[in-house]
Amino acid sequence: MQKIRKQRDNRQVEKILAQLEEAAGDEKVNTVPLTIEAVKAYATIGEICGTLKKVFGEYSGYGTI
Repeated sequence: MQKIRKQRDNRQVEKILAQLEEAAGDEKVNTVPLTIEAVKAYATIGEICGTLKKVFGEYSGYGTI
């Protein structure tokens, strides 16, 4: 994982994750294409989930926390 993070374009990953976060805040925007772009840019699942968690929160079984 460290090797991939060193070899990827981190600026591009940050840019796409920022776009994903903005899109997730708009109910009319489909986030799937941006999620795919993030994966293609070698964003990790943790980075993608963390970005979405900022907008949607985390489900705990008792509601969103």
